[in-house]
Amino acid sequence: MNKADIGLIGLAVMGENLVMNMESKGFTVSVYNRTADKVENFVNGRALGKNIMGAYSLEELVSQLKKPRKVMLMVKAGQPVDEFIELLIPLLEQGDIIMDGGNSEFSDSIRRTKYVESKGLLYIATGVSGGEEGALIGPSIMPGGSPDAWAHVKDIFQSISAKVDDGSPCCQWVGADGAGHFVKMVHNGIEYGDMQLICEAYDLMKTMLGMSNEEMHEAFALWNEGDLDSYLIEITRDILAFKDEDGTAVVDVILDTAGQKGTGKWTAITALDEGVPLTLITEAVFSRFLSSLKEERLAAAKLLNGPDHLSSPDKKEMIKDIQDALLASKIISYAQGFALMRSAADTYDWKLNYGEIALMWRGGCIIRSAFLGDIKVAFDKDPALANLMLDDYFRDKLDQAQDGWRRVIAAAALNGIPAPAMSAALSYYDAYRRERLPANLLQAQRDYFGAHTYERTDRNRGEFFHTNWTGKGGTTASSAYDA
Repeated sequence: MNKADIGLIGLAVMGENLVMNMESKGFTVSVYNRTADKVENFVNGRALGKNIMGAYSLEELVSQLKKPRKVMLMVKAGQPVDEFIELLIPLLEQGDIIMDGGNSEFSDSIRRTKYVESKGLLYIATGVSGGEEGALIGPSIMPGGSPDAWAHVKDIFQSISAKVDDGSPCCQWVGADGAGHFVKMVHNGIEYGDMQLICEAYDLMKTMLGMSNEEMHEAFALWNEGDLDSYLIEITRDILAFKDEDGTAVVDVILDTAGQKGTGKWTAITALDEGVPLTLITEAVFSRFLSSLKEERLAAAKLLNGPDHLSSPDKKEMIKDIQDALLASKIISYAQGFALMRSAADTYDWKLNYGEIALMWRGGCIIRSAFLGDIKVAFDKDPALANLMLDDYFRDKLDQAQDGWRRVIAAAALNGIPAPAMSAALSYYDAYRRERLPANLLQAQRDYFGAHTYERTDRNRGEFFHTNWTGKGGTTASSAYDA
């Protein structure tokens, strides 16, 4: 019988759509799901008449595949991935490939790559972004794992991925073991930041400027034609114009409590482990936590006072300022995300190509936007760029936007409207551009109460000193280290 090019396990929304995408690009796919009815319904329904084969056991799935066998897992992250790996290993031969396309933690992918390779097999852990629509018509795909596996799956992955205007696929090899899932995690963290920034812009226009949904729809439509051109701005434009059957704006009746699946939180936790100030994305995660305290907020609204007198900025000028604040903050979000990837690359010995990563995000994924092309140019020009803000193009954009950005943060504070992500972005920008921060006083405090020592501006870096601040302490100092 004819053999399938690839097998896929897990026929939920993403899995089904990836299978349909693969088949539409000329590949034959074998599918398996623990619930046999899903396989039956899929092959006799949506997949009927297509080059898609149903398997009702893992043994049957493996028997239907060309060598080296390629099996892709699209199952829930965590224990289910490990369970399927254990079930597949005895059925596969040396050189066969297991792939995980779910939202796994990158540390799990590091562990699994080593484990699967120890069994003589190859492993790919790949981020897949774009949601249901992206999976069907072209997602952004970020593969990492065993380098020797890439040549065997490159044609499939690049064929099904999104393409940018020049035809380049939004899929390139990212790096060893967990690099692909790490890059996907950072993508999701930036996604959290972008979404929160847009929500803050919406709140400022609605609450401070009293704009209607129609007016905001028009503003977002205009923004989507310039520097802010992006998928998230585009769908926000559409959401603001969408009405229920009775004419009610759907966005107005949605409960203001946000959910999350954890990838933004993982990004924030990893930034803390790496010592990278991922302030904007972390605030975006906290904002979702705060939104979930609905009952507490309802009670607090009756007890806690805001400003007595609200300012009334000029609407037209403030809309332009909000646009500037949104753009500048978005740049900061990406700058922080790429800084985190650079730090992790050093920690895990990954050779990340930041320009290629930006290219992979230009199509198919949730954070796709026009200025990702400018990010690619920045890193192509200087692969060792320490921070995206230092690139000429982005430095100029920040300089042009900062007056409006500052006015927005000031107006938000004066009107009692929270803008945590925009505020964190501006604070990061101001701290990063300062030659001297007040951490000298902080180090003095640490040395005072804990003899933690300090360095001096009039001595060489790496020399540490301790002062007996009270005259009662001794000369013994704590060792210098960073936790």
